[in-house]
Amino acid sequence: MRIAIVNDTVMIVEILRRIVTSVPGYDIAWVAYDGKTAIAYCARDTPDLILMDIIMPEVDGVEATRVIMQQSPCAILIVTADIKKNSAKVFEAMGYGALDVVSTPIMGISENEKLHRALLKTIVSIGIVIGRLHPKRPYAKSETSSEKSVLNKSSYPPRHLPPLIIIGASTGGPKALARVLGELPPNFEATIVVIQHVDVQFSSGLAKWLDEQTPLSVVLASEGDTFSASKVLLAGTNDHLVLRPNLTLTYTKEPQNYPYRPSIDVFCESVAQSWSRRGIAVLLTGMGRDGAMGLKQLRRRGWHTIAQNQQSCVVYGMPKAAVEMGSAVEVLPLSKIASTLIKRVTLIA
Repeated sequence: MRIAIVNDTVMIVEILRRIVTSVPGYDIAWVAYDGKTAIAYCARDTPDLILMDIIMPEVDGVEATRVIMQQSPCAILIVTADIKKNSAKVFEAMGYGALDVVSTPIMGISENEKLHRALLKTIVSIGIVIGRLHPKRPYAKSETSSEKSVLNKSSYPPRHLPPLIIIGASTGGPKALARVLGELPPNFEATIVVIQHVDVQFSSGLAKWLDEQTPLSVVLASEGDTFSASKVLLAGTNDHLVLRPNLTLTYTKEPQNYPYRPSIDVFCESVAQSWSRRGIAVLLTGMGRDGAMGLKQLRRRGWHTIAQNQQSCVVYGMPKAAVEMGSAVEVLPLSKIASTLIKRVTLIA
């Protein structure tokens, strides 16, 4: 896999270079010390993955990500020294198409080895998503066994529980989520569960940021949570969020080798098994195929499923997979999704 490094600090560039080249099969495509140079290099020689810093002179990582994803798109991983301080810029970069974010590995600190492992683990996950690497044990489950599980394990939600909406997102997701959630009314009569591909160290910041964009309450989903109206529950760990048969939420490490964490498919499958009513599931912009099979299972259960259309997606990967699999009842532009949710909730409330 060919990996480019964009960072204005020579020492950090060297650290990243050593980490990348320590793995057989990883090569450095090129190095840029500012965003402007990175844009030019990427147009001339597009790598498989860019390790992009956020704070740089002239053209920062946010603007570089925006231009690269427009002109010569490729996988971008944000690597930043101060995640909390730069969270707003990170979410902006993810809105333009950055896949994930990790802390910058620094020499001479006790957390150094942990940061190295986190970076390499994230590179592997991205490599699998973009098709450059293959998982040792691919996660797969036959549709037949899934269907049997649905029939055998379904429970019956009490009538007082609100309608359920699932929204899955990845590349470009934060901005798309902010748009959809921001257009919903404060008295919205449904619970929304959001599965956004984002590392655990950013989940609380994303929940707080989204909470500021919408009149609804946005919080991280916690062990044992149940559903209430006008609330948004955001998957908040690197494990998979699932719905248990007793209709409470929990997290699970399985499947461990699934490249998308938290996984939209895994959550949708658990809902198909445990939630007997119809609901609404939405698949927004994102790279890869996560969510397509999950939406298909829910559609078979009578759910209204929506895929974001190509024109309004930052990356038309996950919604495209859903459309190709026949998982989506509707294909809508981002601007129409919130109004559709408002109309559909009145039909299932």
